[in-house]
Amino acid sequence: MLKDERFKGLTPNSLKRDFIAGLTVSIVAIPLGMAFAVASGVKPEYGLYTTIIAGILVSLFGGSKYQIAGPTGAFIPILLVIVLQYGYEDLLIAGFLAGLMLILMGFFNLGNLIKYIPRSVTIGFTAGIAVIIFSGQIGDFLGIEGLEKKEYFHQNMIQIMQNLDKVNWFSIFTAAIGLAVIIFVPKLFPRIPVLLVAIAIPTIIASVFYPNQVVTIGSAFGGIPQGLPRIHFPEITLEKVLILWQPAFVIAMLGGIESLLSAVVADGMTGKRHNSNRELVGQGIANMVTPLFGGIPATGAIARTATNIKSGAASPLSGIFQGLIVLITLLLFAPYAAYIPLASLAPILMVVAFNMSEHKSFIHMVKLKTSDSLVLIVTFLLTVFVNLTIAVPIGLLLAMASFIKRMSEVLEIERVIPARLKNNANDEMHKFESTCPQISFFTVEGPLFFGAADKFESVITYHINKRPKVLILKMKHVSIIDATGIANLSSLVRDFHKTGGVTLFSEVNPKVEHMLKISGLYDEIGKKYFFQSSTDAVDYAIGIVDSEKCSLCSRKGSPSCNVYLKGQNIRATIS
Repeated sequence: MLKDERFKGLTPNSLKRDFIAGLTVSIVAIPLGMAFAVASGVKPEYGLYTTIIAGILVSLFGGSKYQIAGPTGAFIPILLVIVLQYGYEDLLIAGFLAGLMLILMGFFNLGNLIKYIPRSVTIGFTAGIAVIIFSGQIGDFLGIEGLEKKEYFHQNMIQIMQNLDKVNWFSIFTAAIGLAVIIFVPKLFPRIPVLLVAIAIPTIIASVFYPNQVVTIGSAFGGIPQGLPRIHFPEITLEKVLILWQPAFVIAMLGGIESLLSAVVADGMTGKRHNSNRELVGQGIANMVTPLFGGIPATGAIARTATNIKSGAASPLSGIFQGLIVLITLLLFAPYAAYIPLASLAPILMVVAFNMSEHKSFIHMVKLKTSDSLVLIVTFLLTVFVNLTIAVPIGLLLAMASFIKRMSEVLEIERVIPARLKNNANDEMHKFESTCPQISFFTVEGPLFFGAADKFESVITYHINKRPKVLILKMKHVSIIDATGIANLSSLVRDFHKTGGVTLFSEVNPKVEHMLKISGLYDEIGKKYFFQSSTDAVDYAIGIVDSEKCSLCSRKGSPSCNVYLKGQNIRATIS
């Protein structure tokens, strides 16, 4: 830790600032930790264990100076599905596997790749997650008892509709008080920790004025134990790994995305820069250790990280202090948590869901009516009505397909006419166009990759169906070429050479030329057929045309034909 650049420059004043920031964040983290755990289908203390362990470990081993880690709303849908399908024990295994994946991602320097995930996908599943979180709290808000958490959104909504006659008005009143506190207290008293107050006031009111009328943490879960549990190693088998690797991968991807987004937000607020790969390793360590204490998956929390910075944090010690303060709170005040109504947690999660929904960005992207809009909507609907393990991969596949399609459209193949320019007495430009059937000149612009390679070959093949003697390809603006592009180019050249034609290349991009050399196609074609200028390529083509065909050509006698046949000083201009 002492060698960590993030901890350099510690002073008594910075320690004070870190402690105050840690205290402030802990006040926010405690209610959120319990709320996220309950929403994920597990006991509230597991959220607190995660807040403690992950908060400390990410601060110790992460790549951001100000990152605060813990349970987040993004995980709720996937964690709930795992709990419903496989059980709590397998959730621990999935979290452990996700941690291992995050460490491997960081080790292989994949931290920078996560930022390339399309915004349409991230907004789509984030908005979907928000809908699931919000809808999942309706039952607790209304105080409907006996509801079974279902895997699918529509199943839960149907169940709520069928049980509207069981609405508890005491719960609605309790939740409404909490919601009013969250909305109005920050406007009137901005320095007050609103989430803690949003739990405390409804709890006090419910306990004093209508005790035993609403479901509490105590009645639902039996209260919260004091202290951390003993270390427990979940039984990991090959069979369970094969079953759980996919949801574990989704947890790892979500965790990686959210943690790095949070780190980027922190960078923007402080002017510092995080180490993305180290951050993934830190998150991975936290998620491998947390399940041993019964904790659920964790990641960087954007809101808590921002609160940490605004509270004056100077180093990662603020995150360590936050974890320790939550631990002390757990040791001292855990019995009192039994009185907290579940209805007081509902509005907190509803507000969290609304804030994370990015509804403005969602609406804006839908209005664009582009392929991104389609990716967004599909990802959103799959997240809501199926699950994240399906939504994220399909969203990414759609985004990639859309990208490939757009990139293929960027490639332009144009048949152009070599021309000779000279000045006349009046200094006017006269162009002698060559429509010689023995020479075909094409300019190729854009990426020549697997998505556009077939288009490249088919377009040129179509235009040279009358089989000219010479094919000239100007590839100055071909930015990249991949294996498929090389294969299609090779096929085109070989087929053309079989008919006795000659292929010339002009102004080939150095990167493309390098790839042609590596593939062996450059040597197969021959160095002499590559030209630094189009002028030289056209001059060479003029010298190898079949003069016997010229006598039979319908263009015999035209100015351009005479230029070619007489071997005058030709300079080609490619329009």
